[in-house]
Amino acid sequence: MRIMQEFFNMSLDETVEFHRNIGRYQDIALTKPVAITKNGRERTVLLSAEEYHRLKRRDRRVILTADLTDEQVEAIRNAKVPDEYGYLNEELKDWKP
Repeated sequence: MRIMQEFFNMSLDETVEFHRNIGRYQDIALTKPVAITKNGRERTVLLSAEEYHRLKRRDRRVILTADLTDEQVEAIRNAKVPDEYGYLNEELKDWKP
């Protein structure tokens, strides 16, 4: 296992080193994510609890269309895309449901 801290460009060759210094990596993770790799590929990321909770708050909420009120459905039906985002229509040109 190889430990990499992206911003400090730090690498360790031994898993033992990580276990001996876990407190150090936890301290670094309070300010910057610490990527943990295996066989050269990122596998996990150590990050602060504060950052984890911030990311969780940003998770998308999913609701069923059946749960929408008639007013919400009508608002969606009548919604207009601002002209400044008209270029996005090009991305839907070949879309088929």
